[in-house]
Amino acid sequence: METLFSKGKRPLAFRLQPENFDEFVGQAHILGKGKPLRKLIEKDAVKSSVFWGEPGTGKTTLARLIAKLSNSEFIEINAVTSNIKEIKEALKKGRANFDIGKKTILFIDEIHRFNKIQQDALLPDIEAGNVILIGASTENPYFSLVPALRSRAKLYRFNPLSIEEIKELILWALRDKRGLKNKNLSISEDTLSLLARLSGGDGRKVFNFLEEIASIVSVGSEITKEIIKKIASGESTRYGKGDYHYDVISAFIKSIRGSDVDAALYYLARMLKGGEDPMFIARRLVILASEDIGNANPEALLISNAAMNIVSKIGMPEAALTLAQATIYLAMSPKSNAVYRSIGNAIEAVESGDILPVPVYLRDSHYSGAEDIGHGKGYLYPHSFPRHYVRQKYLSEERKFYSDDEIGFEKQLKNWLKEMRLDENNGKD
Repeated sequence: METLFSKGKRPLAFRLQPENFDEFVGQAHILGKGKPLRKLIEKDAVKSSVFWGEPGTGKTTLARLIAKLSNSEFIEINAVTSNIKEIKEALKKGRANFDIGKKTILFIDEIHRFNKIQQDALLPDIEAGNVILIGASTENPYFSLVPALRSRAKLYRFNPLSIEEIKELILWALRDKRGLKNKNLSISEDTLSLLARLSGGDGRKVFNFLEEIASIVSVGSEITKEIIKKIASGESTRYGKGDYHYDVISAFIKSIRGSDVDAALYYLARMLKGGEDPMFIARRLVILASEDIGNANPEALLISNAAMNIVSKIGMPEAALTLAQATIYLAMSPKSNAVYRSIGNAIEAVESGDILPVPVYLRDSHYSGAEDIGHGKGYLYPHSFPRHYVRQKYLSEERKFYSDDEIGFEKQLKNWLKEMRLDENNGKD
């Protein structure tokens, strides 16, 4: 039986690196026929660029394809293991090549791992054209790269591969002589779909799955669902520090805001299985309760605050139940952004310089001498009037900040205030 680590045999993902664009799978939005990046690569005129996106989406693969198609000298370093000395040597080589009319492509994998000093060291030679930078990053460059470096490079977003694209990779790996053709393995459409889904849009992961499967089955075997489930058992969901952290919590909040309870539960599960801090989720629920529900259902704030308190005390895995209960409640509650909108109106007025003097009768009168300057004089104490309400001016000039759409409990609050004002004016508003 062929072992997984046969002597002298490269990993499947390495062996199947594309030789041309016909073999490259995915990222059609930037690499489809006629797209600007593809044209630049085909004309050997690629500019400094940063490829960013999730693991296994083809960033490094494309960089190495560019190396195959280009007449430039290709220098590859990894930001995890390199140091400032290695960077300087690569840049020195780029300057020497430039002087003799030769282009240099400097490929830096995991470029987000470089600190500010290391990133800054690249700037002069990129600016002068001594090297063409191609960086690959699993982190959003708007968070991980210094602005000066971002401004000198074109940013290209790499998306997770679709189910159909992953299927294409699987079939290619099974049929290509560089891949697993000699194993003569077969796979049904249902099993193919299962393996594609379990890859999570990660081409490298599916190649690793296939390589492990090939090492434990006989020549001419059929790849079954049972084998796949054993191989993929315990695989964590795609979730981490970078974009997935922000993207999944964003989708979670927007699903609750959109009253889609099923989507909200799905994203909650993604976060919990991915190892997200449950208190981070709980805090976001408390914020959402005021921002997106508010007084349409005041109990939403109580429920979310109670959930945050409980999560802080019991922790995982039991806290998942509490977070799920709160998520379901908030997703199914009536929605209103009146609180968010209204405080935003007031803050905007203050920031614009609309500072109104506090009416004298509303000013603090509890210190000695306050009454002598009129503080508090003429103030009408609401509790001294019927229904504990009396009309008086609380702003020196009229302003309107609060507005709602009379959703849920908001309507009851508005009616209560309207009734008091009518009573005070003998039924006349």
